[in-house]
Amino acid sequence: MSLRDIMTPPLTAEEAAHSRALAERIALEVRAAGGWVTFERFMELALYAPGLGYYSAGSVKIGAGGDFVTAPELSDLFSRCVAEQCAQVLQRGGEILELGAGTGRMAAAILTELAARGCLPDRYAILEVSADLADRQRRRIATLPAGLAERVAWLERLPERPIDGVILANEVLDALPCRRFSIRNGAVLELGVAADGERPRELAAPAEPALAEEWRRLAAQRSAPLPEGYVSEICLRVGPWLAGIADCLERGAMLLFDYGLPRAHYYHPQRLAGTLRCHYKHHVHDDPYINLGVQDITAWVDFTRVAEAALECGLEVAGFATQAAFLLATGIERWLAEAGDPVEHARRAGEARRLMLPAQMGEAFKVMALTRGLDAPLSGFALQDLRGSL
Repeated sequence: MSLRDIMTPPLTAEEAAHSRALAERIALEVRAAGGWVTFERFMELALYAPGLGYYSAGSVKIGAGGDFVTAPELSDLFSRCVAEQCAQVLQRGGEILELGAGTGRMAAAILTELAARGCLPDRYAILEVSADLADRQRRRIATLPAGLAERVAWLERLPERPIDGVILANEVLDALPCRRFSIRNGAVLELGVAADGERPRELAAPAEPALAEEWRRLAAQRSAPLPEGYVSEICLRVGPWLAGIADCLERGAMLLFDYGLPRAHYYHPQRLAGTLRCHYKHHVHDDPYINLGVQDITAWVDFTRVAEAALECGLEVAGFATQAAFLLATGIERWLAEAGDPVEHARRAGEARRLMLPAQMGEAFKVMALTRGLDAPLSGFALQDLRGSL
């Protein structure tokens, strides 16, 4: 038994049955593909297989009873700061589109704050792939005053008509299925999955053309080769994903919040094992082949790749900063000062520390703004500009 097995909570009987069912589904596809599939395809099935994948099944994912906590769930301070940035973009009116809205807490807090400012969007649209989360969102939004709740609409697909306003994506990019690779004898091998009884087994193979070509491009940018045995991720889906989202923005800003790094730091020689992380009941580990369908699988974001894709889509990279710098620039200290009593101030201060301290979310999480048709600089990036690192 490994240390990971000791530290990770055991599955319930229901979870174990669910995990076995997904393992069988994956094994069927592996066998049909000739005994091997890319890690990207495995991750796609583990997260999104109909009825079985982590985001397609009905388990509680976010919050104290779930597997992880996001910044909007941790504190409304985060959402009020996001609302501050939204208000600047919505001065001429417009809509908000949120991709993957969690429990709906951020949507509710943003609408409440914008209502207090007299700056409500014409519509607050939510595109959600998880039926469980969409249900939680509806219940949360139903608690708002009717004048706010009636502005919220749930979409089954991206809007056909481009919007004027703001597109929000908090911890969305990290869940895009990615390729994994390893450097062996100076060459790049692709890590994929073979079937091994009830559990998928990692197996290296010659890199498929798409990955091999992309690695040649990245390797040409480096001054020195990566060390033997180096493992990391490449998300080839960022470009197509962003192209689809960019088509939805006529004028305004897209705000991306996620943990990630510029490319030079992402593929640092000392980052030997990559960035892949799994989340199960607030325990973090690096084995994606256990707890199938009941644990989240994520990889950090290469924000240089996002910036490259944005430029190809005709978007401007208007800001890139740490979460801490963004929150300070959008007034988190003001929200702290407004606490009505010492107890409330202490609570908010504790939440702010988790949002901003380097050892918590403050440095690992980044904020990137992609814009179209906006002339004025965005206030959230007034204190820090890390675009030069991209």
